[in-house]
Amino acid sequence: MAVPKKKTSKAKGRSRRASAWPIGQSARSLCQRCGSIKRPHRICSNCGWYGGRQVIDVD
Repeated sequence: MAVPKKKTSKAKGRSRRASAWPIGQSARSLCQRCGSIKRPHRICSNCGWYGGRQVIDVD
């Protein structure tokens, strides 16, 4: 019976498993106020609005 000569590290095994999980493109949506592209459920970085109100002041 074949026996490994050396222990496989956690990083080696995890990187082998991670290759089967390709990173897909993240979701995008449009800001309803200014129309710029933003991530869903995030404050718009262009105008600072979220949920129909201004959250941060963007100059």
